[in-house]
Amino acid sequence: SSGFGTGKGVASGAKGSRRLASSPPPAAVSHAASTATAAVAASQGGVWSNVVFRAMFIAWLAAQVLKIGTSYLTSRRWDWRPLFDSGGMPSSHSALCMGVTTAVACLHGVTSSLFPICLGFSAIVMYDAANVRLQAGKHAQILNAVVAKTKENLELDQSITDMKLKEVLGHSKTQVLCGALLGVIVGLWVSWS
Repeated sequence: SSGFGTGKGVASGAKGSRRLASSPPPAAVSHAASTATAAVAASQGGVWSNVVFRAMFIAWLAAQVLKIGTSYLTSRRWDWRPLFDSGGMPSSHSALCMGVTTAVACLHGVTSSLFPICLGFSAIVMYDAANVRLQAGKHAQILNAVVAKTKENLELDQSITDMKLKEVLGHSKTQVLCGALLGVIVGLWVSWS
């Protein structure tokens, strides 16, 4: 036997040096215990008993519902379309990602292998929302304006000239930040409740 966790010595190393095997660090034990506990809870109560899933879903849903209110504040009319749209305040993509990242941090700790993966994924999604998708939306606005002004002079199929590109694809940095903050709050709330 290797002696791992038993306190028995194990010979190793170069030039006859000896090193004693020790018990696993307390963080490894607590991480393994929390992972096992989460797995048992998820298998017994279905997907809703999974804290990370709950944090993700509630953060996403809260952001989508808040878009109705923030849309009303800017347009002064009630509209349900933001509930099903990308873009708008707050970013539901950011809320979802940071809800997952925060729940993973609370459940497994920031030193676990899962946390930097979630954090990196969240950073990529938020960068994409605030930069790439925002720019694609601006390109769509310009293309829609060009097609509208030069429709008669363009030699394009009628179905293409009648099509309007979706202009709200991305988010401002404020929308991304608000979505991320919402995700952290929901992740903490779900993890601690």
